[in-house]
Amino acid sequence: MSGKCFAPTAVDAHIGQRMQLRRTMMGLSQKDLAKICGVSFQQIQKYECAGNRISASRLFDVSTALQTPVSFFFAGLPGNMPEATSRAARSGRVCQQKENDPLSKNESLQIVNLYWKLPNDEQRKMVLKMLQSLNGLL
Repeated sequence: MSGKCFAPTAVDAHIGQRMQLRRTMMGLSQKDLAKICGVSFQQIQKYECAGNRISASRLFDVSTALQTPVSFFFAGLPGNMPEATSRAARSGRVCQQKENDPLSKNESLQIVNLYWKLPNDEQRKMVLKMLQSLNGLL
């Protein structure tokens, strides 16, 4: 082995975004996830912003902590073949796709989580009607 270090790629950024997405969906802080995984919260920050590349064994630990299959972190990557994914990662297209996706934003997840925490269907219907009205859909 040459000992060569590799800089994080667009695929690493995608995995970090998916990690943050799932963590937020579960209502966990970076500190909470770090404690479960046995790492510092700074390490979780570095994984999520692709400052550090996550190893396969750590990704497995994170997937267990976040109660999701490892494949969740790769969902949304372009192409089904390694060559297509590799080309997209080198060109930076992976991150561009995520930037335009409203479901990848923490604000969207907060809205969904708050919506489902409402105590009954009637309140959820009222919120949905309000959003439809604000968007001119009623």
